[in-house]
Amino acid sequence: MAANGAMEDEESQLSGASRIQPLSATPTSDHWTVDQGKKQTSHTLSEMLGLDELFSLNVWRAAVAELLGSAVLVFMLDTIVISTFETGTKSPNLILSVLVAIAITILLLAVHPVSGGHINPVISFSAALVGIISISRAFIYILAQCAGGLLGALALKAVVSSTIAQTFSLAGCTLTVVAPGPNGPVTEGLETAQALWLEIFCTFIFLFASIWMAYDTRQAKSLGLIVVFSIIGIVLGLLVYISTTLTAKKGYAGAGMNPARCLGPAVVRGGHLWNGHWVFWAGPAIACVAFYLYTKIIPRQHFQHAPGYKHDFLNVLKATVGPKGDQK
Repeated sequence: MAANGAMEDEESQLSGASRIQPLSATPTSDHWTVDQGKKQTSHTLSEMLGLDELFSLNVWRAAVAELLGSAVLVFMLDTIVISTFETGTKSPNLILSVLVAIAITILLLAVHPVSGGHINPVISFSAALVGIISISRAFIYILAQCAGGLLGALALKAVVSSTIAQTFSLAGCTLTVVAPGPNGPVTEGLETAQALWLEIFCTFIFLFASIWMAYDTRQAKSLGLIVVFSIIGIVLGLLVYISTTLTAKKGYAGAGMNPARCLGPAVVRGGHLWNGHWVFWAGPAIACVAFYLYTKIIPRQHFQHAPGYKHDFLNVLKATVGPKGDQK
């Protein structure tokens, strides 16, 4: 009896040690915790895609937090941009970057307990690729984030004057702007190719230097939520500062790194905000794929994301196109 009790205690300790809850996982998603030391349980394609989450009330409730978080994010960031440049401060880019870092840190801490704290299609898409959330959940989150971006832009338009809205283009993501010239209107801004590369590089650095800590459960647990989200905010603030000062091009609003934030003002304000708008989607998408490929190259024991790899994109792809009925 004593031997049996010792064996049971040892098994429970091993089981508890092998269970890790990823930082970005929603608290209600218990199916993301699996035994790493044992052979992975085979899952159906439906389970890998998370199709059941399309009909889960909890997932849609979490999406409401993503919607409201994205709306507040767009409203706060855009008002920060407008007020910083409207006041005519000596170092608007620096002040803008500091305020962006603070705002994002606060919002991530507020939204994380409910949905995991994404409020950005880049995070949801990247999390779906590496397997932290399912493709279905990512789709719901991105839909909510885009709706939130639109809601935030509408709220901003309701509180600012038409002159400011026109002058600052609702602080939307722009590549070019039409300015008066000696011989008529002149288009000023950044070339599309340059803007695309900036979007790719900045988004990849964002994922590599900050979200990496949230994906790696060891660092997330050792650093803590406040430190991790503060670093994410600081990294984003630095990237905003770099992208807006590096080019020094009038008409270019800097790297977006958040397609939902760029979409809201584009829909509400329209006009030249649609010029090259695809860059703010294509660049982050390419960066997410590049980051995912990077995570597949490094040794698995050095990157403990989504234990079990249930939702990992390659696993889903293999289940979709691979041979059926291979039972070994």
